[in-house]
Amino acid sequence: MRRTASLVATAVVVLAGVSAPAAQAETTLPTLTSGQGLTVIDGPTWVQGSERSFTFTVTTPEVPTYQVLPGQVSGEHVVLVTLPVDYDPAVNYPVHYTLHGGGDQPQASRNWTLAENSTEDIPVITVTPNGGGRSWYTNWKFPGSLAPQNWQNFHLDQMIPFIDANLSTVATRQGRVISGHSMGGFGAFHYAEQRPELFSYVGSFSGGLDLLNQEMRAAVVSTTQLAAYGTPTVAPDAIFGAPVWPLDVTWNAKSPAQNVEPLRGMGVAMYSGDGADLTVNPVQAVIENRALATAAVTSSFLTNAGIPHTFVNYGDGSAWAPGCTGKHSSTPCLQADMDHFMALVAPGLATS
Repeated sequence: MRRTASLVATAVVVLAGVSAPAAQAETTLPTLTSGQGLTVIDGPTWVQGSERSFTFTVTTPEVPTYQVLPGQVSGEHVVLVTLPVDYDPAVNYPVHYTLHGGGDQPQASRNWTLAENSTEDIPVITVTPNGGGRSWYTNWKFPGSLAPQNWQNFHLDQMIPFIDANLSTVATRQGRVISGHSMGGFGAFHYAEQRPELFSYVGSFSGGLDLLNQEMRAAVVSTTQLAAYGTPTVAPDAIFGAPVWPLDVTWNAKSPAQNVEPLRGMGVAMYSGDGADLTVNPVQAVIENRALATAAVTSSFLTNAGIPHTFVNYGDGSAWAPGCTGKHSSTPCLQADMDHFMALVAPGLATS
């Protein structure tokens, strides 16, 4: 760690009888104040092993309860923030909102490692809000006894202004980008299409972008029924309604692939592998292969609309990054996706 190396160097200089240079000041945790509909109930606290990432916990009436994964408390939302190297509260930084996948949690070590690695040389704040195990980053149609499941309202109407009020940000469209992995890739495109005035760039890393695809509909419904995405499970129609005609109006309206017009004037990027050998780790291989198919459909709609975009199909991953397998949720693939995306968006981000 840089801190350990600095202490050792200082000790050596002192023992040699030479005055040591002044140590670099450590970043101070920001003070977070409740507001914008959010109540801070814990933190901020540095993530163990990190010098740049911290978590805090909020509650919101937009999602007062939800189905939990191990270690979660229903209604309590952990948010991960990764600060730039040498964060200076006197400087305003652009913000990268990145949305985790299904069955994941923002504070998972992989999430802050990905964020820190991809922004090592890019002065940007990264925010990963809680998306639950199966939120699908939308306001649910039939939340039932859960009361409101307004995840979109929580993230766009509350979390973004909260971050702008509590951290040193560039609080404009040109100072924000959004991305996501898997379910989060859907969420990033959905949010960008719903509120294009908020973001200058959107990225999907193996996201499921085509809700008209029957396999995609089956995948979404399966997340409502599997405990791996949160307990208790929920009704199959809870999120988008029934996935069959003529009751599938919400599925159609919220499908990113067919509703690309709001992305005009925004930077757009999609990344996916093809799953490689589908007989090896077949579940992750098939999921990735189908994610690629939804990205291809989205790309065709973007092309037909005359909207420029980046579409990276890295196949089996062998030429994309060391250790990338081309399968779903491969960490080396995902790191390469995020590294490429951040390098792509960095030149256009507003700073001050």
